[in-house]
Amino acid sequence: MAAGAIVRGYDPAVTAPAGVIDCVDEADAVRSAELVLSVNRASAAVDAFKAAVEQVTPAAVWADLNTADPALKRILESRAIAHGTTFADVSIMAPVSGRGLSTPMLSSGAGAPDVARLLGLYGATVTVLDGPAGAAAERKLLRSVFYKGMSAAIVEALTAARALELDDWLTGVISDELTNSGVHSVERIVFGTNRHAKRRADEMEAAAKMLADLGVDHDIADASAMLLRKIITRARPTEAGDLDA
Repeated sequence: MAAGAIVRGYDPAVTAPAGVIDCVDEADAVRSAELVLSVNRASAAVDAFKAAVEQVTPAAVWADLNTADPALKRILESRAIAHGTTFADVSIMAPVSGRGLSTPMLSSGAGAPDVARLLGLYGATVTVLDGPAGAAAERKLLRSVFYKGMSAAIVEALTAARALELDDWLTGVISDELTNSGVHSVERIVFGTNRHAKRRADEMEAAAKMLADLGVDHDIADASAMLLRKIITRARPTEAGDLDA
């Protein structure tokens, strides 16, 4: 809207902000739209599509921006094709707050070039992937495994640190680790995890016990220990010495 587009909007929970045409339902929101941006939880993506698709104009593009599994994106695409609607899978690759249209986005599927063109008119940058619907979602979810997993680990660790009145200290440790990470950090982490899996599994089981004793949830610590045990099990016999290191 700030970039000059005419924006119609519908949200069942809140009214549209000033400047956005507040619509009564999904079908009302998509009337006359060149580009439909479906931005909900993944669990609502199909229902939102069903509620609106009959009113989507033949020339419009339905862009699904929900963080959903690739299979759901392909289901939506097949339903769009059945209605003669062009579909695009779009993944938002960073927090939108403070970035707006400059937030990096990936798009795949038949409608991806149209999404890049239409949003590009207002200053957005959308990277078009050479792949079907679901290709953008795959990349988003791979990043989510890393980033959201790391976030969960930090929250769990800081919760335990507060119980020990060490949260300021641990915050500093975490900040230093993130700030000082270099170009070889991923290689170092993967190598060290595989080489020292046995010792680290014991370490994470000890950490989980400490958190339990503090009355703190230890889901991430438990999951880490479980993954490390699986790495030991999968290791080839010739690697056993390394895993004991």
